[in-house]
Amino acid sequence: MKKIALFDMDGTLIDSGLDITLSINYVRGVHYTLPPLEVQEVVDAINAPTRNLASVFYGTQLYEKSAKAIFEEHYYDQCIRNVRAYDGVAELLKILDDEGVVMGVATNAPSTFAKRMLHHLNLDRYFHLIVGADNVETPKPHPQMLHTHLDYHTYRNGTDRAWMIGDNIKDIEAARSAGIESIFAGWGFSREGAGDHVASKPEELIEIIL
Repeated sequence: MKKIALFDMDGTLIDSGLDITLSINYVRGVHYTLPPLEVQEVVDAINAPTRNLASVFYGTQLYEKSAKAIFEEHYYDQCIRNVRAYDGVAELLKILDDEGVVMGVATNAPSTFAKRMLHHLNLDRYFHLIVGADNVETPKPHPQMLHTHLDYHTYRNGTDRAWMIGDNIKDIEAARSAGIESIFAGWGFSREGAGDHVASKPEELIEIIL
């Protein structure tokens, strides 16, 4: 039996809230002349079930291409300045890897930033695939990203086991739509949530998966 563990990134594997906020505030300042937001405001907006982030962050109904370009240029350098893995994550990944669990990342962040941050933290070596929003037509909560991983590993429903681990309702819904188990990560951006399993700290995944 094959075991496949798929992880969300921001708010699950890594705490990237400060760097995301600093880049958003840079765009707010130079492009829109708006005052800065607090980290918690940004994190709460990102994790809200329904929201227009362009409206929340920049006061526009649509995410303007000019603002996106400024953000991405700034965030490319910013994204590795303060990012850190959550306590226990590196240890968890090593244990799962040693036990033969196949692991991957399914994030709604662009894959360029995801790979850059995970490489900076020396975590990318644990993942067979790192799939970002730019690698699929429809990001989470659509299951396409998860199916990309499952198809790559020739997942057999009913024989193999697979989990989607994340801190957002979109992760839980994606797992449900893909027909795999969900694990709510309660140590990151969201402290409260529900899934097939709930873990308050990374090491609790060991008992669930192994």
